[in-house]
Amino acid sequence: MTQINILVFISNVEQALKVVRVCEREYQPVVANSIEEIPSLINNYDCWATIIDSSWANYERWKDLIKPDCSIIIVGRDEAEIYQMILTWPINYHLDYVLEKDGQPIEPILSQTLKRAIYLSRMAKEWAQFQQSLSLSSTNARQVFSEILEIKHLINENYLRELEKRISIEARYVWFQKERQKIENIIRKIYSANDVSSLLGIVPDIKELLQAQGMTIYIIEENETLGKHLKPLIWDDTFITHPETFRYVAKIEAPDFAAAVARYGQEVNISDLTFDKRFSFRYQHDLKTPLKSILAVPIVYDSEIIGVVELYNKYFMGNLLPEGFTKEDQQILRGLSEHIGIAMTKLNLIQYDALTGLLRAEPFFEKVLQKVNSMSKRKKEEGSFAMVMGDVDWFKNYNDRNGHEAGNHLLQELAAILKQSVREDDLICRYGGEEFLFFLSGVTSLEEACQLTERIRKNVEDHYFPFEEFQPRNNLTMSFGVTIFPRKRLASNEPLTKEDIKHLVHECDLALAEAKGKQTWRLPPSEVQERPINKNTVVAYSRDWEKESHTRPILTYQEKLYREKRHFQRYYTSTVLMYKEEGQLKVSKTINLSLGGAKILSEKPLPATKPLEVVLILGKKARPLQSEVVYSEKVGTDSPNFYTGLKFKDLTSEDFQVLESYFQEIQKNTLN
Repeated sequence: MTQINILVFISNVEQALKVVRVCEREYQPVVANSIEEIPSLINNYDCWATIIDSSWANYERWKDLIKPDCSIIIVGRDEAEIYQMILTWPINYHLDYVLEKDGQPIEPILSQTLKRAIYLSRMAKEWAQFQQSLSLSSTNARQVFSEILEIKHLINENYLRELEKRISIEARYVWFQKERQKIENIIRKIYSANDVSSLLGIVPDIKELLQAQGMTIYIIEENETLGKHLKPLIWDDTFITHPETFRYVAKIEAPDFAAAVARYGQEVNISDLTFDKRFSFRYQHDLKTPLKSILAVPIVYDSEIIGVVELYNKYFMGNLLPEGFTKEDQQILRGLSEHIGIAMTKLNLIQYDALTGLLRAEPFFEKVLQKVNSMSKRKKEEGSFAMVMGDVDWFKNYNDRNGHEAGNHLLQELAAILKQSVREDDLICRYGGEEFLFFLSGVTSLEEACQLTERIRKNVEDHYFPFEEFQPRNNLTMSFGVTIFPRKRLASNEPLTKEDIKHLVHECDLALAEAKGKQTWRLPPSEVQERPINKNTVVAYSRDWEKESHTRPILTYQEKLYREKRHFQRYYTSTVLMYKEEGQLKVSKTINLSLGGAKILSEKPLPATKPLEVVLILGKKARPLQSEVVYSEKVGTDSPNFYTGLKFKDLTSEDFQVLESYFQEIQKNTLN
């Protein structure tokens, strides 16, 4: 049996020992202690794979040492550094990497990566030998074919058939090389994905590679309503919105192709669906084109099934193939699903919502319980916690008018605004559809919780979202329901439970219903009929109702302050701004700045609609501008200063150019 040598060059001794132990299980490690030893080791040993420290993995160091049939595995802690090193290598090399994280052993993933690397190296070596034996290349192909024509009359039919068979094998090898390059490009995209959108960008590539009409990727989830089920991240090439999700969900125990794959871990590859009981309603009615053939494989990570990937309707040159997908297609999709599983785990889709990147509900509840129950009794008594539920106003109207894709983009942009609006110790999750849950820690009262929520509401109201001018009231807003954790329950020696959290969510829901103008059974009918539909409101739940039956359980909290709407991106930059007040020159600083206006700190409130000449210091330039005061409000009860909003007026093209140059410089410095 051929001895398989693995060249190991790792600078860290502890890490090198881990790598050597993995290699020794099935292969012969060849350890280089310095870069100078490597040429002699490569000359003396036929190395099938090389494991390199990321700090030494630049192609320029190895281009004269390692041949393309030797697979490269880069090991390191810095993912960005590894990615930059991979980009230095030509595409005819097979590269993979192992990211070492604290507390996570690298041995399992290194062992799997090494096996795959050896498999590909063996394939490359065998094909190289085979190509050499045939002595065929692109430069002499014409000569070979002309010789075939000359000897056709001199040899018998059997010999000619054998020669044509060899040519066919050579052509198939060329095809295989092209397909292999496509697969490697897909794998690179999978591992370079830094969010769900970029990960799902591989769908068109996989469809083209395996010539499928449609593709679906599921992830396994579990909740009290549906139990364990498959939720599609993308259904038949389309990223679906939350309200539509339930149409395509498949319970694990249901008679369904994807459910069967997730339940038993066995792949499905069939082209005759006529009498198959797994041909469920979803496949019969919800696909873009009628289902004729299906290929489905499980997505596995660390021996656990975490999802399923499906392909629909095999075609060739625009025509459906009645025989469906081949065994080779099945093998390729199986290999790609392994990489997808690793990428999905890296992006932590088990805990985070695929569309918004926010926590999902169950992990959110677990983190809240862990956070509260881990605190000492004294700290619980000194402070308190609040739960807030927020809902987008008239979201259905937005979706119906602008389409589900626009609705998805809106939720992604909204999630970014909400994350910026909460504090570092607070938690936020996408509770479902256009609903969000917030956990606010360290609040002292219901009033303070409402103030913090009011800040979130204002940030949403002040932000410009695409197409919001077509919404009712020409604005996109959110309504919020707030409740505070009961102090008696926090002071108890018993730990908080998930049922306690869900009870608080129910209280938030009641308050939110009031904010949205919906009827609730806890409000008297007469009050329900008289209430106007407010929306864009913060409403608090009061527990006084539990003591006094005549007291309403819902208290409205709302500050009605006008805010300017900026149709330009805001930059949170602090730069000097000067203005004249009562004949005196005042110096202030910006809180944020855009092409449309600025938010500044002022010593006194400035009257709204007042024209104001200002001078902005932008880097090394001073720019005089005309503006108008939009609002002016106190920073806080303990601060003597005021927040003042300015709207720029009559900007010239030169003004725009100076501002845009300043913003580009800010972005450049942020990236560096």
